[in-house]
Amino acid sequence: MRTVVFDLDGTLADTSGDLIAAANACFRQMGEGNVLNPINDAATALRGGRAMLSLGLTRLGHAVEPALLDQYYPILLDAYEQAIDEHTVFYPRAMETVEALKHDGYKVAICTNKPEYLARLLMDRLGALDSFGSLIGADTLPVRKPDPEPLREAARRAGGDPARTLLVGDTVTDRETSRAAGLPSVLVRFGPGDDALDDLAPEAIIDHFDELPGVVRNLIG
Repeated sequence: MRTVVFDLDGTLADTSGDLIAAANACFRQMGEGNVLNPINDAATALRGGRAMLSLGLTRLGHAVEPALLDQYYPILLDAYEQAIDEHTVFYPRAMETVEALKHDGYKVAICTNKPEYLARLLMDRLGALDSFGSLIGADTLPVRKPDPEPLREAARRAGGDPARTLLVGDTVTDRETSRAAGLPSVLVRFGPGDDALDDLAPEAIIDHFDELPGVVRNLIG
């Protein structure tokens, strides 16, 4: 069974606004006020909580010490959990495309480097958790992307064949994951990420989800 596995942040949904808000909650707790901008810093948001904390601390002129990141990372996760869907939206035609792929006989799954409990909570709040055959998060397995095993396991748990799988993502991490698995990748150009997608040489790049079903047919049949 052929499987299309989706990254979450920056691919299926724009989660950057809620991620930035959670990071700013940490900076306010430090007595600094809001440090990150939800528009200008959106690309950093998609690299994760520690990346946002590091950027904010650097901007404030503080040393980025591992102990400080370890102290505030759980606070960031808690703030994010409390307001995980206030600004997050699916990209245009994302879920319609997922349903179209299922109608065409593909299994669909999610493979994200967001902690699994947060990914499940978000997809549930957005009313889309049951649309996917499986969800693999950063902590579901002992390894995370770009290790290829989470991608393969997402396909397996969805009832698909890991050898007939394609990854849809938006960053170098997704490209490296698919390459390590020996599988094709499709990168989306509409997310806020700042990777030079053409230089990553994925099998395809799309500007809108309406393009995806045709690309998937060409790449995995």
